[in-house]
Amino acid sequence: MALDAPGTVHVPVLLDELLHWLDPQPGQVLVDGTLGGGGHARQLALRVVPGGRVIALDRDPRAVAAAPESLKGLPVVAVQANFCDLPEVLAELGVPAVDGVLLDLGVSSDQLADAERGFSFSLDGPLDMRFDPLRGEPAWRLVNRLSARSLADLIYRYGEERYSRRIAEAIAQERRKGEIRTVGQLAELVRRCVPRSKHERIDPATRTFQALRIAVNDELKSLEVALRRVPEVLRPGRIFAVISFHSLEDRLVKTAFRDDERLEALTRKPIVAGEEEVARNPKSRSAKLRVARRRKDPASL
Repeated sequence: MALDAPGTVHVPVLLDELLHWLDPQPGQVLVDGTLGGGGHARQLALRVVPGGRVIALDRDPRAVAAAPESLKGLPVVAVQANFCDLPEVLAELGVPAVDGVLLDLGVSSDQLADAERGFSFSLDGPLDMRFDPLRGEPAWRLVNRLSARSLADLIYRYGEERYSRRIAEAIAQERRKGEIRTVGQLAELVRRCVPRSKHERIDPATRTFQALRIAVNDELKSLEVALRRVPEVLRPGRIFAVISFHSLEDRLVKTAFRDDERLEALTRKPIVAGEEEVARNPKSRSAKLRVARRRKDPASL
């Protein structure tokens, strides 16, 4: 059984673990809040037939447009929407409650492989980074608009980059010569600012690019809202699973699952990929899965 959808280079992370916890059954209605390349949605859809369906959301119009072909023949309804708007999406579809929700917070390999999107610092192209290319402010505009101090704060807050002030000052100096418009320009500038040890595995530009992507797409705010709203539409006893890829996201998920009286956290520590999966798919190295169950009677707590 193929794990990825035709026409995609994306490989879903922690798939076996996710299927174990969600335990999809025929007739259920499940939500994949981040459709991406369709890998998770495909495997969920195969398991809810007959009678069930997967409602898959994505802010990226290209991911939604590709779904009818890549998921042909499967009971998947693809909707362009932010997962924090899930209650409204379900209301429009006439679905009062669902049997499980997955949020995979990673950027899909398809997005990373598209140089025109600007997500990957290994491919030169426009410095965009928007999930929806038709909405919001591209990263290049943010980089050229903000003061050095604001840039430093942003890079430190969302990228946890200790050299944020050095990077911001270098950006401010560089843009006096002209606008920074491409991935290559910014990546090379950041690499000159961040010392790299022999044992450092990640590219020095990683944290800065992460910070800009989070800011451009307001990702943490969307996650905070979704963590509050998803339990509203989850049937009692059903599963809410979130796969995060950096500490800022994981911290929000951990706190929500611990403090929301409607939820019972089922994973004391996050589930991570095993050695075999990491060898097959290096992206899975940073993936963390947390799982919670909708309590049957939160009012009695």
